[in-house]
Amino acid sequence: MGAYILRRILLMIPTVFGIMAISFLITQFAPGGPVEQALANLSGQNVSMTERITGSAGGDFTAQPGQGGKSGSAYRGSQGLAPELGERIEKQFGFDKPPLERFGMMLWNYLRFDFGDSYYRDISVIDLIKEKMPVSISLGLWMTLIAYGVSIPLGIKKAVSDGSRFDVWTSTIVIIGYAVPGFLVAIALIILFAGGSFWSIFPLRGLHSTGAANWPFHLWLFDYLWHLVLPIIAMGLGAFATTTLLTKNSFIDEIGKQYVTTARAKGLTENQVLYRHVFRNAMMLIIASFPAAFVGAFFGGSLLIETIFSLDGLGLLGFVSVASRDYPVVFATLYIFSLLGLVISLVSDLAYMWVDPRLDFESREV
Repeated sequence: MGAYILRRILLMIPTVFGIMAISFLITQFAPGGPVEQALANLSGQNVSMTERITGSAGGDFTAQPGQGGKSGSAYRGSQGLAPELGERIEKQFGFDKPPLERFGMMLWNYLRFDFGDSYYRDISVIDLIKEKMPVSISLGLWMTLIAYGVSIPLGIKKAVSDGSRFDVWTSTIVIIGYAVPGFLVAIALIILFAGGSFWSIFPLRGLHSTGAANWPFHLWLFDYLWHLVLPIIAMGLGAFATTTLLTKNSFIDEIGKQYVTTARAKGLTENQVLYRHVFRNAMMLIIASFPAAFVGAFFGGSLLIETIFSLDGLGLLGFVSVASRDYPVVFATLYIFSLLGLVISLVSDLAYMWVDPRLDFESREV
């Protein structure tokens, strides 16, 4: 077991290096870097993302006044910016050094977990991530726990009663929930239950009410959970469907095998067959899917939900950082979540052994 864990840890090093190298290479060719954005801000040419999408004045879909068709080499000169200003800004952002030197410095700092400061905010990257982490932990952790806590028993029940009316109706409900986009569910929930047009039952934004920090703990906790109801429902419908159907299919596949027939022939009850024999083997696929679901719930799937419910978490931070070319934040979050995903993947593999001790990792090739 120890040799297998060591091999997996050593394999993480080139994996993370490859992820960072490819991402760094892509940023070198991406237009509109931090230097260009700083120059655009100084010349009044920069626009917000909403203006780019809507095509309002100064956006990507409208003509730039005063350029007169000269959009190439006259970039700085037509804006009245001295070349020395561009050089000073490049030095400020560290772009006066060769790419390989910048990449090497970045890796050396990241090995020491020194992620530097944000380009556009007077705060370190670590402090910025810590500031946004409570929202993402609240959304990701509760959604994962509730999704697995409901979906696994539901999937087992559907497998046992395969083809029944209960199975058909629950399959219809979970498939419809999976088909409807999460942001559309969020908007519908706001209209129905958050004062949109019908009832004003749940709060519309944030994790806490104003002044909740001064309330007694039980009221603070209730207020916190009350704020999470609508975002968790909007995020969790797709996860409910995926995990439920995966659990059902895994159990159906195991129930039809020969060892189940043998266990029944020995006189074991259905519950004994199901939970002593089938459960251990059927849960292998569920465990394998956990790392992606866990990391995705924390970072990947919450951007629109955070925006709709005014929750300032890591999903929104990552999107805004990519859009504004805030590379220290982009690379730091990429590095942290890559490591987190690899570690959780290792824990998931070790959980195989805890579920089924017959597995031998010592003889397994990585």
